[in-house]
Amino acid sequence: MARIVCIASGKGGVGKTTLVANLATALTEFGQNVIAIDANLTTSNLGLHLGVPVYNVTLQDVISNRARVKDAMYYHHSGFRFIPADVSISKIMTPRLNELSDVFFSLVYDADFILIDSAAGLGREATSAIGASDEIVTITNPDMPALTDALKLTRVAEELEAKNLGVVVNRIRKEQHEMPIDEIEKFLDLPVIGKVHEDRNIPVSISKKEPVVCYNPKSRVAEEFRGIAAYLIGREYEPRLPFVTRLFGWLR
Repeated sequence: MARIVCIASGKGGVGKTTLVANLATALTEFGQNVIAIDANLTTSNLGLHLGVPVYNVTLQDVISNRARVKDAMYYHHSGFRFIPADVSISKIMTPRLNELSDVFFSLVYDADFILIDSAAGLGREATSAIGASDEIVTITNPDMPALTDALKLTRVAEELEAKNLGVVVNRIRKEQHEMPIDEIEKFLDLPVIGKVHEDRNIPVSISKKEPVVCYNPKSRVAEEFRGIAAYLIGREYEPRLPFVTRLFGWLR
């Protein structure tokens, strides 16, 4: 039976869709059967990250009873399946919790993980995705505005009875204004389960319409995503850092 894990953020632009695409790829590498679902029906981006922006059948069609779930499911070449959302303005909708629950639970016997790319923020679209999921992973950046919104998100998740597995801190630059990891854990009262550093491979991989785990599998950031995936399945994993990264770390 699948674990339904919602990747959620208190604000937009922190890297939620990037995390979903790369977690799906990394979990598949670890032998997991994964379905990724774009539940962001107002600003849909998962399909853009995976290489095909326009699909014949999408999640909106399933919710509107114009198509079956299996008709909206597509295969990524790395091995996982995904259900995209329509990018057109005419298909924008705000789904109800029960509508998403029906879709998610129709797939629980067909995968090990169902990863949900939710809308950002705390509006009804986001809370419907969180409420229809069993667990959530909070993604944030290490700056105070993002962390403040992430704190609000943790409170909403508690009210919706979604188990918060922890925090992924994305776009770490090691600058003075960034909150240290131990302080982030105290501020949010959650464990940091993944650290993802700023890496030029990310924008390049997005432009190439490939998860970075596929685009540059030996990069530091790809290994960081694998580390998060390993945490989710309870597997010990020591990221294999590139030689240059290890060298500069030793010099410092």
